[in-house]
Amino acid sequence: MSMEVNTNTNLKAPKSFKKRIALIGPGFVAAATGVGTGDLVAALVAGAGFGLVFVWAIIVGSILKHFLNEGVGRWHLATGKTILEGWQEMGKWATGYFGIYAVIWGFVYGAAAASACALAMTTMFPVMPFWAWAVIHAIAGFLLVWTGRYLLFEKVMMFLIGLMFVTVVGSAALFLPNLGDFLKGFVPTIPEGSFLLALGLVGGVGGTITMTSYGYWLKEKGWSGKEWVPTMRLDSKAAYTMTAIFTLALLIVGSQFLYGTGIELEGEQGLFELTGLLGDKYGGFVSWMFLIGFWSAAFSSLLGVWNGVPYLFADFVRVVKKRTDRPVTEKDPAYRLFLAWLTFPPLLLLFFGKPVQLIILYGALGALFMPFLSFSLIWLLNSKKVDKDYRNSPLANIVFAACILLFAILAVTKLISIF
Repeated sequence: MSMEVNTNTNLKAPKSFKKRIALIGPGFVAAATGVGTGDLVAALVAGAGFGLVFVWAIIVGSILKHFLNEGVGRWHLATGKTILEGWQEMGKWATGYFGIYAVIWGFVYGAAAASACALAMTTMFPVMPFWAWAVIHAIAGFLLVWTGRYLLFEKVMMFLIGLMFVTVVGSAALFLPNLGDFLKGFVPTIPEGSFLLALGLVGGVGGTITMTSYGYWLKEKGWSGKEWVPTMRLDSKAAYTMTAIFTLALLIVGSQFLYGTGIELEGEQGLFELTGLLGDKYGGFVSWMFLIGFWSAAFSSLLGVWNGVPYLFADFVRVVKKRTDRPVTEKDPAYRLFLAWLTFPPLLLLFFGKPVQLIILYGALGALFMPFLSFSLIWLLNSKKVDKDYRNSPLANIVFAACILLFAILAVTKLISIF
């Protein structure tokens, strides 16, 4: 990876839309990493329970995540500093919170990501036990990131994104809704008893901690300096437009196929119950398309985390040790240590179950992360450390403030459910 970064450092930022669109990629990686099977279940449940009412929630959620993603990218390009350096400037409390959260999050997420991949593979190819498929996916991600290069990683991610998009959106084409009903979904409406589901859809579209890896992927792509901000913005807009279309496809499937049937989907297993129902009605080809789409979503999330979050941890170590004179690379011992932490210790959870106390702490710290990110982007991107032309616009400040309110409500709800 580092060799490609070195050869890309002299890249000149494109001036035309055509040249910019040809270079997009890091935003798709960030968005696809954030769209996991949990988001797919939420969209299906919303469609099955309330029809097309929540079209607006998915669109609003995609717009909010674009603003957050763009803010992370703008900080990197406008200042030349990483998000960890920004948090350190906010105070040691910020980097301390991140360090604790990252270690716990990595341990629990590693098991969850491998399990999601294994669930799809076990359904498609029941030739091996569940745990074996989980181990294979975790180690495959480890080897690709350990030995690969960023451009190879990006190509694999773009392939998975394409596969996910074609299969799931293609399946949704079987259930095209009445245009009038679809357009009604653009009007913000919250049916009785659906407030938390609506908030979850808005807040859950397209990632959490993984969004903060965006700046490192920009660096790996060779985008450096303020002149790349317009390209980065286009990259982020394209990525979250794709995310909105993909999630809307799931909402349409849920609304047109399950709405009014009384069938309830619960957890990731519900995805595969749905594929069985699709197979019964439309044949094996459709159910296989759906399964491939879910596997692509799960494995792209795993790969994105395996590549991106170790950058954050390695940067955390670099900042704490005050070694800011050198950039973070995938060769850093801290990067490889965290990559191994994501891969191997979490596999123990597959055999011994998830320790309750760790899950409670993981949930509590995780609930606080998005309000923390939104607050930090207001703090950092309005500071004098950013040139006036690249500080937050009034609209961006309003959006980030809305994110704080939204994610704070979700955090309180999450904490109440935990404790």
